[in-house]
Amino acid sequence: MEEDGIEEASARLTRSESRWVDGSEVDSESPPLSLQEAWSTMHEGSPSGGSFRRRLSKKPRRVDSLDVEAMGIAASHKHGPKDLPLWGVFAMAFQTLGVVYGDMGTSPLYVFSDVFAKVPIKSGDDVLGALSLVMYTIALIPFAKYVFIVLKANDNGEGGTFALYSLICRYAKVSLLPNQQQADEDISSFRLKIPTPELERALNIKDKLEKNSLWKTLLLLLVLTGTSMIIGDGILTPSMSVMSAVSGLQGAVPGFNTDAVVLVSILILICLFSIQRFGTGKVGFLFAPALGLWFFSLGSIGIYNMLKYDLSVLRAFNPAYIFQFFKRNGVKAWSALGGVVLCITGAEAMFADLGHFSVISIQIAFTCVVFPCLLLAYMGQAAYLMKSPSSVERIFYDSVPDIFFWPVFVIATLAAMIASQAMISATFSCIKQSMALGCFPRLKIVHTSKRFMGQIYIPVVNWFLMIMCIAVVASFRSTTDIANAYGIAEVGVMLVSTTLVTVVMLLIWQTNLFLALCFPVIFGTIELIYLSAVLTKIMEGGWLPLVFASCFLCVMYTWNYGSVLKYKSEMREKISMDFILELGSSLGTVRVPGIGLVYNELVQGIPSLFGQFLINLPAIHSTIVFVCIKYVPVPKVPQEERFLFRRVCQKDFHMFRCIARYGYKDVRKEDPHIFEQRLVDSLEKYLRREAQELALEVSSVELSLDNMSASSSDRIVQHGISELQVPLLSDQRSEVASSSISVPDCHLSTLPSSAVPSDEDPSLEYELSALREAMESGFTYLLAHADVRARKESVFLKKLVINYFYAFLRRNCRASFSVPHMNIIEVGMTYMV
Repeated sequence: MEEDGIEEASARLTRSESRWVDGSEVDSESPPLSLQEAWSTMHEGSPSGGSFRRRLSKKPRRVDSLDVEAMGIAASHKHGPKDLPLWGVFAMAFQTLGVVYGDMGTSPLYVFSDVFAKVPIKSGDDVLGALSLVMYTIALIPFAKYVFIVLKANDNGEGGTFALYSLICRYAKVSLLPNQQQADEDISSFRLKIPTPELERALNIKDKLEKNSLWKTLLLLLVLTGTSMIIGDGILTPSMSVMSAVSGLQGAVPGFNTDAVVLVSILILICLFSIQRFGTGKVGFLFAPALGLWFFSLGSIGIYNMLKYDLSVLRAFNPAYIFQFFKRNGVKAWSALGGVVLCITGAEAMFADLGHFSVISIQIAFTCVVFPCLLLAYMGQAAYLMKSPSSVERIFYDSVPDIFFWPVFVIATLAAMIASQAMISATFSCIKQSMALGCFPRLKIVHTSKRFMGQIYIPVVNWFLMIMCIAVVASFRSTTDIANAYGIAEVGVMLVSTTLVTVVMLLIWQTNLFLALCFPVIFGTIELIYLSAVLTKIMEGGWLPLVFASCFLCVMYTWNYGSVLKYKSEMREKISMDFILELGSSLGTVRVPGIGLVYNELVQGIPSLFGQFLINLPAIHSTIVFVCIKYVPVPKVPQEERFLFRRVCQKDFHMFRCIARYGYKDVRKEDPHIFEQRLVDSLEKYLRREAQELALEVSSVELSLDNMSASSSDRIVQHGISELQVPLLSDQRSEVASSSISVPDCHLSTLPSSAVPSDEDPSLEYELSALREAMESGFTYLLAHADVRARKESVFLKKLVINYFYAFLRRNCRASFSVPHMNIIEVGMTYMV
């Protein structure tokens, strides 16, 4: 019976030897006690002599610490848009006019001129048919799809294709980078949904996505394609909007030719991109009044034209005119859809810019201001065309009363600049998200607001967009060809969003299957029809967004592909724990005072980088911390849940692992001195908490085998149990706790000093004093100067991508952390992938 009890305890202890402090499973790194040592410790001071205690395994509270956050953003995780009062919501809704709706608001400048460039006006019914198409396109895509459905698929307030991908990654392990941990699901912002009757279907989808690498790759490519299209929009939107506004001067100012339009447009674009460094918030408040006045002008001029020229355009609410429009014009009507789709340009910005604002503010602004004003503007232009069909080329400016021409022109020019702001902000947001999820090379990001973390500015991207916009305007010199390119980019992004939201409906929302399929059937069909129309214009300018998207897709996929291969190579080459244990606490070298921060990407195991330092350095620091900066698929990680600490090997090794978890919207302040101080403070808290958790467990243990004889102790040694290693903290809470009985208070006096939560614990105080001594000696950052190379047996294409393209991106990207150059020790590492 005694042997059975010993074997049962041994099995339980063996199963629990590879746990994080917060209970997540990893590889076995820290065997701090043997069973014989645990028995000896319990035996000292115990009145019962020959017995040992079985430890009560339970899940301790997470010992997270370390905070390198967040540029002084006060309470950034506590006060979001949901906490705003009513007046604050309306103020934010007003601000969205200056950032989100500029693109869609300026579409009346060019929609009808582009539509009727493909379909000549033969009768008033052609005008009504085109107007009906425009009205129902706006009602179905931006209003029904985005306002009421897509905006609800946000990732804790964040929007865009990468936000949808992040949301899917939380529910299914579809990320190609294998650094997921069970502990990540304990982050409060994960917020997984409660199962529903549709759970079985969702689990089947999840299982297929996780087990099939092809589906994972296709999902990633879909997301990267959508992001590439959005970046392409960031180039085409400023070009199209500004040129459309400036071209109004051609008929009003004598001698104002195409060259003048191009020159003035370029000057305006330079001014637009030059003010981006002031931030989205300042730009939004600067432009919001102008956009408010613009929408008021659109609505007022529309009402004026309807009342003056033809109120019968209200008949366009009858969708039968759409059918008649296609019946009369045939293929030309289908080609004209490429112009109709321009009325919803910028609809994706409603979702992509969601992180800057809130869902309710965007919904209020569109429903109460944007939607009615746009309908009135298009109906007013249609009323004017009913009387003057020859004015189609300059329909917007010709329909403006002469007395208001110059004021409206100034407002239109400002509105065109603001329209560009919507997609520029969306481009910044998408690139920031893709960088955080390992799909874009690291670039400098400037956070322009102390209140809203989502408002960012990326200098390199900003100037790249400006150069490309100038090139587009100077080369195309016409809004017609730019419009052909514009439509492909817009529809492409919408199709990607439709696909991803459908996956969210089936996997996460667990929507009724019929309703979930109605979404892609209705909206996907409409978007495919528009796509078929705009693809016919590839040779007339439509090739441009495809080239942009292809280039950015290659960059993003290459970066992700190379990063995944590098991580897998590090996993294969990590150092064995047995090797470290054989070296002993001295690590086979001299331990000198100081703290060494070993930066690596592994979430478990000891990186091969550390072995190189042991070989090449004459000494190693007395305290070693393996620091891993890891992004998890959530927008923000609360500061108190950000970091996980773990001890590596026994106490006398003085080695720790720290995993820094960030969301793709989190901000990191790269001040190394603040980082160092908070690291030590957090590590001290961790050590104290570790001692308290051990004391709590030991204090809850009851004697397992009463009156164990000395011969039983000998049998433990004979069976090899003395070599069984016991973890400091374990997670077999459900199995062991159910059979455990708490120790009465009177027994606490018999516990050893190391098990009592006292500040006078000698081992704890010794370790804390050693840590302080190491801090006084300074910090050293131990980094790898990595070179990633394809193996010799790799195919030619892989060698080309890894050895040249990916290597070029790595050499020119920004480091993921900032460290003092005087405190760096680098060792060359070559990863063969």
